[in-house]
Amino acid sequence: MTITNKFTGVGVALITPFDSKGSIDFGALAAIIDRVIDGGVDYLLALGTTSETPTLTPSERVAVAKFIAQRVNGRVPLMVGIGGNCTADVVAMLRSWDFTGYDAVLSVNPYYNKPNQEGLFRHFKAISEASPLPIMLYNIPGRTGVNMAPQTVARIVAECPNIFAIKEASGDVEQMEAVCKAVAAVREDFILVSGDDGLTIEAIRRGGKGVLSVLGHLYPEAVKSITTLALEGNYDKAEYELGRLGAIIDSLFVEGNPVGIKNALATKDICTPTVRLPLAEASVELDIRQRTEIIRYEA
Repeated sequence: MTITNKFTGVGVALITPFDSKGSIDFGALAAIIDRVIDGGVDYLLALGTTSETPTLTPSERVAVAKFIAQRVNGRVPLMVGIGGNCTADVVAMLRSWDFTGYDAVLSVNPYYNKPNQEGLFRHFKAISEASPLPIMLYNIPGRTGVNMAPQTVARIVAECPNIFAIKEASGDVEQMEAVCKAVAAVREDFILVSGDDGLTIEAIRRGGKGVLSVLGHLYPEAVKSITTLALEGNYDKAEYELGRLGAIIDSLFVEGNPVGIKNALATKDICTPTVRLPLAEASVELDIRQRTEIIRYEA
């Protein structure tokens, strides 16, 4: 299986479950890993945004990544998030990290600094040269304050052969299409995956190859079905299935991620709703909303 094929279809960006005191709940993490793999997802991401990575200590990040690799034990491909807004620090981490059990790296565009397009290009070129594993770019301007333009993505891909994909989470379907077209001019094997559950079908319509999902924690079989239908060109049925989940998808992000998904999982006793500051647990209103929508969907 090529690296491209390993990361098409449905990936799940794993949460880091905590107990009621805020410590990592490895038992719940193991159960979630088994749940999503048994549900048919194609690959997993450790230490992404959904993992609350910014509030994990360095030793916790290592422990979580190692635990996930051991629990997965080769059942599905694995990706780990390694990124930041100091290029030198990211390069150093890539050169020292233990990648045992992992197949690829996800690296976000630098946040807070707000680099220009040239800065983004140089950042990812340096990361490409340092990484022992293939890299998926991660464009999420809503969190980073800077958008990676399609032309910049194409330039990076043209000069960095180990950068094989992008998780596009701009929320802009026209940009998704523009990225696919721009990159196709320089590389045939590059893939785009949606970073938004609600835009999975639209991303695939425009040349995308799947989704890195949050919803997949809760309904892995449904997300897999929707994505497969769309990849097969059965858009009407895919849209019907996705439409049934629309209210739940909206609820996952209205108070921030992973606040919504943790609360939804807590309604099924899969984990606690606990998050770490500066995030706060879901409001009573969101909890009622999610319980109502979950009952309605599962009825």
